[in-house]
Amino acid sequence: MEIPTAILVVLVILVIAWGLLGGRFRNLQVLRRIHGKSQARLREEISPEQAEAFFSDRDLPKVPEKYRPLSELLLDCGEGNKVYAGNSLEIITSGLRKRELLLEDLRRARKFIFIEYFRFGDDRAGREVRDLLYQKVKEGVEVCLLLNNMTDRLVPRSYYRDMRRHGVNAIPYTHIRTGLYKWIMRINCQNHRKIVVVDGEVGYVGGMNLNDNYFYKWRDTHLRVSGPVIARLMVSFMDSWIGSGGTFSHNLGEYFPKEFPQLPAPLQNKLLQEVVSAPEFPKRTAQLGIEWIVNHAQRYVYVQTPYWVPPKSLLRAFREAVLRGVDVQLMVPREVDTPLMGPVNSTFFKDCLEAGVHLFLRGGEFIHAKTLVADDDISVIGGSNLDWRSFDVNSENDTFIYDEETAQANKCIFLEEKALCQELDLPAWMASRSLGQRFLSVLARLFAFLL
Repeated sequence: MEIPTAILVVLVILVIAWGLLGGRFRNLQVLRRIHGKSQARLREEISPEQAEAFFSDRDLPKVPEKYRPLSELLLDCGEGNKVYAGNSLEIITSGLRKRELLLEDLRRARKFIFIEYFRFGDDRAGREVRDLLYQKVKEGVEVCLLLNNMTDRLVPRSYYRDMRRHGVNAIPYTHIRTGLYKWIMRINCQNHRKIVVVDGEVGYVGGMNLNDNYFYKWRDTHLRVSGPVIARLMVSFMDSWIGSGGTFSHNLGEYFPKEFPQLPAPLQNKLLQEVVSAPEFPKRTAQLGIEWIVNHAQRYVYVQTPYWVPPKSLLRAFREAVLRGVDVQLMVPREVDTPLMGPVNSTFFKDCLEAGVHLFLRGGEFIHAKTLVADDDISVIGGSNLDWRSFDVNSENDTFIYDEETAQANKCIFLEEKALCQELDLPAWMASRSLGQRFLSVLARLFAFLL
């Protein structure tokens, strides 16, 4: 029996809409197959000696006893979420500082450059990096650039075609040529990671993308790291690259150096757990890790996020922490970068204030930082927003840092920025809200899961 064309069209539209908006992505075989393909190749091409040296659990016992259950939970969420000791890092809170460090590290590249960004601009910042990549290709450096093309729709395709003509191996995260079903799923399940690895010696990870907003306009937090944790960043990139149809010039094992030395940096010998989240994993890794910290905090939890669309379990964790006497402070931007996110953020303010959370609206430039610090001994600096999209459908990277010195530094950054903030008072804030603002927030809440 033939199916009428009109019914076929409707079915196709429904499948696409479900893939874009309503799918339970953690149960989809297509995403697990993409991930499984890259994992199989990694197991095949990385030698047993490299696996033992770079991907064992030998540093897990170095995690402080109070945080051992957290590190084991994160490890259970993804087999690659190992703990690495002996790393150096710099917390970057200025786009100009990231520009300075990144360009210098790219200039020093001799073997390879891996770059993976959610946004890569056709603007001053993007072209500056692009032109440097052209030069490195001429010098014989292998350059692999993974682009989340769905979020760079305003960048002309000719921009990337020109990159490929100059020898930069630039590919999109998703393309219809790789399969219609995979393409439909990945339209919604975006790659939100921001990773750079140069020669297996130095890496960048955190909240900053690469365009003029991040170099010159916004306030964000990023990390420059060196040491054994680079192995995890490399595997994360390789997983995304292979899953997107990318190819390498060499066997994967050849990219790993014999050792990962610490480079000079303000913070030395730190214990890091680079945590990867993805919709093909069975658990919401970033959400579970953040909620664990909030649920076990004893003195304080300070959080920065640009987009505040918390799941009920996170709101409950905040509320219960306050009831235990924990000082919970949340900092969000006064002005958000997209028109819809402002009303969406504000619709959850009442819940926080009623729970006893201290809520701060930061003025000045838009703050895109995603950080958490608690009890002077643990920090999280990463790319995950506190919203459904980061927790449930996007691929993310977050760095959990088990260290008092780093926590103190992260805490100081938070406290210094409170000078730019207005603390909200529930009665005054509710009285200041117009009927139109209240209606818009209620409406925005209905569609918050789509943003």
